Amino acid sequence: MSTITESAVLEALRSVKDPDLHRDIVELGFVKDIKICGGNIAFTIELTTPACPVKKMMEDEAKISVMKIPGVDTVNINMTAQVRATFQNKELLKNVKNLIAVGSGKGGVGKSTVASAIAVALAKEGAKVGLMDLDVWGPNIPLMMGIKSTVKVLDGKILPIEKYGVKVMSIGFFLKDNEPVIWRGPMVHGLIRQFAQDVIWGDLDYMICDLPPGTGDVQISLCQSIPPTGAVIVSTPQDVALLDASKAIAMFRKVNTPILGIIENMSYYECPKCSNRAELFGYGGAETAAKSSGVPFLGRIPIDVDIRIGGDSGEPISIKKPNSIASETLLGVARNLAAQISIANIEKRNEPVIDIPVSWGGSK
Repeated sequence: MSTITESAVLEALRSVKDPDLHRDIVELGFVKDIKICGGNIAFTIELTTPACPVKKMMEDEAKISVMKIPGVDTVNINMTAQVRATFQNKELLKNVKNLIAVGSGKGGVGKSTVASAIAVALAKEGAKVGLMDLDVWGPNIPLMMGIKSTVKVLDGKILPIEKYGVKVMSIGFFLKDNEPVIWRGPMVHGLIRQFAQDVIWGDLDYMICDLPPGTGDVQISLCQSIPPTGAVIVSTPQDVALLDASKAIAMFRKVNTPILGIIENMSYYECPKCSNRAELFGYGGAETAAKSSGVPFLGRIPIDVDIRIGGDSGEPISIKKPNSIASETLLGVARNLAAQISIANIEKRNEPVIDIPVSWGGSK
């Protein structure tokens, strides 16, 4: 009777590759704590994000591969995740592993809706998430997250408000109803630094920053004072939105911020009664723009009345209707973003890998 060795298990697991990172799970250092007791094999696969879009596929492939070793009777796999850091700032947000800027070239494309949806989706997957509302002149995050509380101060530091597992901070928490913000550049820069150094964020895997539309003071101040892991661009399919999205991409590149991907929002409307699909703003434009710009396409989000209702009521669709198609689509976009961040970390490149497969996101 042959004795099963740890090297034999590792060799079998070399056949299991992460399709996003293009390397096997042994080379990536995912395999840990191998235990062998006769024909019973147990080990841990530690992924780079709890929101890995191919987690189940890798688990199944690993089990099949090890079961092929002569003498193996059972295989038990513990799937865990440890988010790795791509963002490192010794002064500000020191305990944040990844800082993601969510922007758009123009208003009205659903950027804040997407930013809050991504934050909630990542938190539901088990990540530690913060949401920083930097849309100074239109802070909608408190409404979309259903937060009516006032912030508290502890030892001179501001406590973020937690909702749906996400730690949130917004200028909206400090404003009276209908009170406008009339600020110029230096004041905006000061707000960003205050949110970064005077808020007790704690340890976070992902910090999502919701930026105002356009390419102004907030974007430049953030990228220069706290350079993000990368930026995500939200656009609708029509040409005018894509033109402005291209300008946003060019702006982020000028300030040396990698583009993690483009999301096509309001991509199509599917009638809930007859299932007919209407492409109200065109279709596929953001994916085409992503290819022409050499950046990843993270997925398309449909027009869905429940997404709108969730934003107005402060109960995101992934909380109110977690099993809906729209909710699954938003989760898929968040998973694709998490995969792209993992690629940026593993490859240790200034520019992200562009051929990320969209395993979710409502393909036509």
